[in-house]
Order: sequence, then C-alpha cells, then structure tokens
Amino acid sequence: MQFKDQFRKKLSSAKKLVFFTGAGISAESGIATFRGADGIWNKMRPEELASFSAFMKNPNLIWEWYQHRREIIHKVEPNAGHKAIAELEKYYDVIVVTQNVDNLHKRAGSTKIFELHGNIERNFCIACHTFVSEKQFEGNEVPQCEKCGGMIRPDVVWFGENLPQDQFSGGETAAEWSDICFVVGTSAVVYPAAYIPQSAKRAGSYLVEINIEPTELSRFVDYSIIGKAGDVLPKILKLISQK
Repeated sequence: MQFKDQFRKKLSSAKKLVFFTGAGISAESGIATFRGADGIWNKMRPEELASFSAFMKNPNLIWEWYQHRREIIHKVEPNAGHKAIAELEKYYDVIVVTQNVDNLHKRAGSTKIFELHGNIERNFCIACHTFVSEKQFEGNEVPQCEKCGGMIRPDVVWFGENLPQDQFSGGETAAEWSDICFVVGTSAVVYPAAYIPQSAKRAGSYLVEINIEPTELSRFVDYSIIGKAGDVLPKILKLISQK
C-alpha cells in the first residue's frame, strides 16, 4: 500500500495521535455492526432493547439480551487494527476515543481510552449508582446490588441518555490537541459523538479516514484511505517502525 507523501510527512512530524473508532473496527473481530447490512438493529427495534424504559418494563429480557451480547464479545479477540493502535503507543502519545462498548481496545493493550458509549463489561446499580466493574454475573435474571438491593444494569449509554460528560469532554479535548486524528470504522454521523472529528478538524488536526467504503465524512477529511482497519493500520505501524 502506497500512502500519500503528505500523510507520510505528517506521520514523521506528529507527536499526538487520536483514534476515533466505531463499529467497523469491531466488525473485523466478528462483532456485527448496528447499521450495516448484517447489523443488529436490522433484526429488532432498538427502543425495545436499548432504553431505560424498556429495562424497567422487562428487566430480565433486557439483561438476558446483554448477557448474550457479552457472550459474543468474550468469544472474539482484538484484531490487527486494535493491536496496531496499541503498538503505536511506542512511537506517539496515542489516545483512543471509541463509540464501541466491547472493551477490545483495552484488551489489545491501549492505555488511554475515552469510552463515549460506556463499556458492556461494567455494570451499576440504578438505585445507589454503585459500579460493579467487569464482574461476571451468571444467569439471565437481573442481579441485585449487594449494597442496597437495587437492580443492576449494564454501563452502556441507551437511547435517550446523555453521553458521560467526562468521557466526551476528554475525547474532544484530545482530538483538538492531536496532530493527526484518525476516524476508523465509523461514518461519524451519530451525534454528539460525531462532533469530535469535526472539532479536531477545526482545531487544525490532520484528519484521516480509514473505512471499507466512502462515507458522508469523506469529503471533509484531509485523507481518505479505503480499506479494512486490520489491513491499513498494521501497514502504518510498519511504516513508522522501520524509521
């Protein structure tokens, strides 16, 4: 793969990289995207499974669904794209800002991560807000909080809920201070998360898109690379490591 000279020069002078990632990078590990042809939401109505009102109406059904999603995620591994991002920490100050809840970036070795939509491996009590981090619950009935007896829910952002402000603000600031902002595996059309690459561009960051097809963002970026993250990112890593 031949990269543009301008991009290669930017890599040579850059110190801070941000990777804004979406469902596309996880799809390469075998996790279905939400809006693609095989997307999860094409098989069911999101509001029936991903809203607080749905959880309160039928908590055991929603918990069972998320237990099923966890089982899928636990069976897959971070792919070459995730691993290349983690490896780039040897050469740059790298921050990941992800819309994914699957924890694959952390499992790949990335150390600085802002999770805009939460993390499916964390849970918290809806009554006392006590967090139960990465604890594995068995069965398909909603567990009770050991502290107060309240219901435990997944720590993911549901429809109608706000993004965690610390994660969004931290991700936006990182993007604005980046030398290169990579938009990987996302069409960047879901707001407010989609403001982050826009903020990077306005602040003067060199905006690079990596996707298997052109998106609505393509005409705004500085460089659009068509291809799988698992193919493109290792080649970028190789380019850097050989210098």
